[in-house]
Amino acid sequence: MRKLDPFLLSLIAAIALATFLPCRGSAASALSSLTTLCIAIMFFLQGAKLEPLAVIESVRDWRLQGSVLACTFLLFPILGLALNFTFPHLLQSDMWRGVLFLCCLPSTVQSSTALTSIARGNVPASICAATLSNLAGIILTPILVTLILQHGGAWSGRAIIDVATQLLLPFIIGQFLHTRIGGWVKEHKSLISLTDRGSIVLVVYTAFSHAVVEGIWHRVSLADLLITFAVDLALLGGVLAFTHSLGKKLGFSNASIISLNFCGSKKSLASGVPMANVLFPTAVVGTVVLPLMIYHQLQLFICTLLARHYSRRSGA
Repeated sequence: MRKLDPFLLSLIAAIALATFLPCRGSAASALSSLTTLCIAIMFFLQGAKLEPLAVIESVRDWRLQGSVLACTFLLFPILGLALNFTFPHLLQSDMWRGVLFLCCLPSTVQSSTALTSIARGNVPASICAATLSNLAGIILTPILVTLILQHGGAWSGRAIIDVATQLLLPFIIGQFLHTRIGGWVKEHKSLISLTDRGSIVLVVYTAFSHAVVEGIWHRVSLADLLITFAVDLALLGGVLAFTHSLGKKLGFSNASIISLNFCGSKKSLASGVPMANVLFPTAVVGTVVLPLMIYHQLQLFICTLLARHYSRRSGA
């Protein structure tokens, strides 16, 4: 049985702190500005860390990479919209918004790669697929959020502009400075990881402080959380089954099927929380990220069990 990871426990602690000691007034404004700065630094360091050639390597196995992108940015939104259309009153509107936002996010990098390794899958392909997914998500996620959550209404470029200035621009600057500071960033992985996770915890605390002031716990009940858990579980189970079948139909090797299974079914909390902070009004960010936080723990737990199953089956 997989235990709750320390990162998720930190997020839960941030929610608890915001519930009992929310940040208000001028302090909340200052914290929001600090949060924006921390997110920019996080994406700058991600850009500085990533080898520029990794982007080119990402598209080498185009069938696998295309399958991962299709599952991440096409299958998930279709499933989310289908559930929302079939059961519109199952969840309140902000929680459904969070589920649909979750469906628009890119895959993870670290956990997808780690689980592929445990399962004896195609690790290089997973690294490339997850990297390409995250790069594509910087552009595709705000487009999908705008189209899906406006239900085909007039498209606005503001979401793209906000993401480009707050997330993409720092990432690109980091890429340009890769040769100068990339080595330093790689040598201080633990410090960078702490910075990344600390930024996300800060975003969660800020978002939930606003949400608590707006009365989130009067709008979201235990029943809402349990139903969201069930919806997330249905999404994860459906995509895991589909990616496994798709890999077989396309004639992928077992190692590549494993890569498609994990990279195509994962959703990035590390990218999702900062993007939610940019794309949604402050008052609803706390509610919107709840389905993502639940999905994050579900995918870690279930995919770890699945990775161990694959490993045992391979005789490792």
